Amino acid sequence: MAALLGIACTHAAASAESILFVGNSFTFGAESPIQHYRPETVTDLNHDGMGGIPALFKSFTSQAGFDYDVSLETVAGANLDFHYEAKLALLSRAWDHVVLQAYSTLDQNAPGDASRLIDYSARLASLFQSMNPRVDLRLVATWSRADQTYLQSGHWFGQPIETMALDVRAACDLAARHSLYIGVVPVGQAWNRAIRKGVAARNPYLKIPPGQINLWASDGYHASTFGYYLEALVIFGSVTGRDPRVLGSNEIAAAELGIAPARAVKLQAIAFATLAKEDRR
Repeated sequence: MAALLGIACTHAAASAESILFVGNSFTFGAESPIQHYRPETVTDLNHDGMGGIPALFKSFTSQAGFDYDVSLETVAGANLDFHYEAKLALLSRAWDHVVLQAYSTLDQNAPGDASRLIDYSARLASLFQSMNPRVDLRLVATWSRADQTYLQSGHWFGQPIETMALDVRAACDLAARHSLYIGVVPVGQAWNRAIRKGVAARNPYLKIPPGQINLWASDGYHASTFGYYLEALVIFGSVTGRDPRVLGSNEIAAAELGIAPARAVKLQAIAFATLAKEDRR
């Protein structure tokens, strides 16, 4: 990823760049008001009326002086194979940027197995590159699910909360190595950093400590509004190369979603630090 730059260096593009988000409930923002946040600002290719992370991205980029034409193709519970096999006609066009998000456990029927992720991310990469050889393609490495970590039924039960996110990241890195054109967006690492820095609680099944936020929704699976906001900040910084902190305490989406300015600034700082570490890798 290009080094993060300050807002003073930003400027609107000569014409809108197209970006497509492909994913599931982690992309359209299930269990949060973000699901229906500003749907009129994005194009939902499935006509489900979703706003989600794509609408947050649109808001952030507009505030930072960019012009993106944002589309999404999302289906609850879907992995990348579903989008490839069932939605190819919607996806098959020349995009400038594509952000892919796979199933949260990598494989619904075989948690932790990256085979399907590796296979279908490569197939999708080939598709998008055939339409536009210069396409910027990124794979979102998602967060640790609390229900998979703290409940006995979970595949990561008994392990530290950070572990699932690190495993998902390792799988995304492996998928990226199978295609020279795929980058990885470290959303799970941003969640881990927020927990490590005491900004967010480690365990949503316990009382949330004073001053901390809960990144998870009530199901311990999806994200809360805070969690999705952090996800969108990391994607914004990764795709644009801009420092998320430039959005500042007056950031519009945070105000509209009920995120206090001080908390928005803390989450922006977490996103920046996570991406800055990527730049040093």
